[in-house]
Amino acid sequence: MARPMTMTEKILAAHSGKAQVAPGDIISIELDLVMANELSAAVAITEFRKIKGATKVWDRDKIALVPSHFTPNKDIATASLSKMMRDFATEQNITHYFEVGRGGIEHVVLPESGMVGPGETIIGGDSHTTTYGGLGAFATGVGSTDIAAAFATGEMWVRVPPSIKLVYEGKLRPYVSAKDLILRTLGIVGVDGATYCALEFTGPVLRELPISGRFTMANMSIEAGAKNGIFAVDAVAEAYCAAVGKKNYTVYHADPKAEYQNSFTIDCSVIEPQVAIPFLPENTHKNASQLSDIKVDQAVIGTCTNGRIEDMRQAAEILKGRKVHPSVRAIVIPGSQKVYKQCITEGLAEIFIDAGCVLSTPTCGPCVGGHMGVLADGERCISTTNRNFRGRMGHVKSEVYLAGPYVAAASAIAGHICGPEQLFATTTA
Repeated sequence: MARPMTMTEKILAAHSGKAQVAPGDIISIELDLVMANELSAAVAITEFRKIKGATKVWDRDKIALVPSHFTPNKDIATASLSKMMRDFATEQNITHYFEVGRGGIEHVVLPESGMVGPGETIIGGDSHTTTYGGLGAFATGVGSTDIAAAFATGEMWVRVPPSIKLVYEGKLRPYVSAKDLILRTLGIVGVDGATYCALEFTGPVLRELPISGRFTMANMSIEAGAKNGIFAVDAVAEAYCAAVGKKNYTVYHADPKAEYQNSFTIDCSVIEPQVAIPFLPENTHKNASQLSDIKVDQAVIGTCTNGRIEDMRQAAEILKGRKVHPSVRAIVIPGSQKVYKQCITEGLAEIFIDAGCVLSTPTCGPCVGGHMGVLADGERCISTTNRNFRGRMGHVKSEVYLAGPYVAAASAIAGHICGPEQLFATTTA
């Protein structure tokens, strides 16, 4: 009798040419897409050139190169990294090279370009490649040497991960978004609670989430140590694929009797807007409403976790007709050129600027402490990014508090951490 399999196991079995696989199996899988940004690509290109006989990439149509982290180039060193990737893209005639001004942050650009589909296997030289699991793909971050080998062969070895099921029940409260769900989840599972596991997100609440929210949650799977995060493919996912022109994909569903290493049921009805305090994403033991004594110097809204148009709309809903607190710097970063343009056409850009925000070109800059919002000694930032490790966004004595767009925008106005409902109780638009 065939062993029942999870979604992740079915995708890996299909891409390894096996009828079935089980956790712990070491297999070789065929890849549908290999992604690198300017940081990971530089090392990968160097290693690719060391592979005997590797003069051409395995498939120029299945490689995506996206300058995103220090773009536009912030200094000579990062300019050199970007040039190295640009030259490689030209040399290898790479189809999907996204030059600055024609792309953005990889985890926003690739899905909206129709390059990610259900049932696919995707690796990327960035830990938040797990994002694409929001659309039912097996997607994981790898090192640059794995990227180099994949450039040459289109394959990668993988140890089949055990799966953990997360079931979301109840009903979302006002101003509670996908970011609040994943922060609460990290508070329950812990930053190492899913090490090398597949997080399978399920439950009736998630069926109501737009794909943008599913990307947000899958994005932060790695913050629990997961190999990948994955959502079931439903009508919402298929409608997204149709809208971005994604075709020729295969939908896999977990077998009813599939085995899971563990499972958690989360009652969403009791979740308030969340904040993860320094210095781990699992530090979600207080809600935004309980942290009003924390003053902030900066708010960052955007990046690969919350830089989609739905996130921009949430922030604009709070900021419309209001002003950022005089002592706060508010930085809004659409995740792609497409999102940036949509902010303009929908009038969101005007709302941000009128409120006193900086509206940045798409970049990962502040999230990695690179540019466009580096923190000084003792400064605090409320941010929609995905990591709040010590020194992540600048000085080792700075602090990053993770939240969703609603909370980040409300806090920017208040000058201290607060949720929308607390803001509305004290101000009017």
